[in-house]
Amino acid sequence: MRLVVIIATLGRKEQLARLLEHLERQERLPDEVIVSAPDEEHVEVSASHRFPISMVFGRRGLCAQRNHALNCALERFDVVTFFDDDFIPQDNYLQLLEEAFQEHQNWAVVMGHVVKDGAQSAGLSWAEALQVLATERTQARLEPKVVDHVGAYGCNMSIRARLVGDLRFDERLALYGWQEDIDFTSQLRRVGRVVGLNTLRGIHLGLKIGRVSGERFGYSQVANPIYLIRKGTVPASFALPLMGRNIAANLVRSIWPEPYVDRRGRLRGNLIALGHVLKGRVEPEYIQNMAVSEAR
Repeated sequence: MRLVVIIATLGRKEQLARLLEHLERQERLPDEVIVSAPDEEHVEVSASHRFPISMVFGRRGLCAQRNHALNCALERFDVVTFFDDDFIPQDNYLQLLEEAFQEHQNWAVVMGHVVKDGAQSAGLSWAEALQVLATERTQARLEPKVVDHVGAYGCNMSIRARLVGDLRFDERLALYGWQEDIDFTSQLRRVGRVVGLNTLRGIHLGLKIGRVSGERFGYSQVANPIYLIRKGTVPASFALPLMGRNIAANLVRSIWPEPYVDRRGRLRGNLIALGHVLKGRVEPEYIQNMAVSEAR
């Protein structure tokens, strides 16, 4: 099988360089890595790697950047793996992934297990992540466990390329995206299983640089789930509880917010979006026109 890794990046060129270096430790090297960025100012790539690296530049936004890379990859590869630029895979990740796709022809999408997710905290350092992964490797071999999902978590997800067809990430989910991964992969359930596999391990650093402002993100926390329910790609039973939990967390924690999360900005964004939804206005791309300062 030919396997490509796609990394969409923005404002994290040092992290990107570290990740590309780390991927050289994979027991099964990628056949190519495609880096997608708005322009060359966002990338810093060494000339020498154990696998080919290509770069594509275009419009800013996670969905647009992933689509640009996807268009370059689909005809040439059997498996397309998306890694966030702050996701660090275990060294056997791609080897086990290839074996999984070979053994299970009815699997359309596979996501790995995030051992530790810095997105739920102040974030993790590279050294902390490597220490966790090193500890993981010394433990007993895991028995594979497969769980079906509505959609995949985009920090590490892989797709069987021949099943994608004309499907692309929805670019109305502007900038950071928010639930663009669930939207995209949930549509592939009609042609195969969308599964999580516990033996594919990695750490999500959850870096805070390169993110949109709290207000914009808060708007997306409401507008995007409602939009996807209306679109018909994500069930209300999944999207509404997710939206409710986020609004509740922003409301409660805005009283005493974490130093690394702009809770009050997120809450303002939630309220703006709720006002729009009540008026029948469901426009996830509105965040591009919001006059807010960039924050956490």
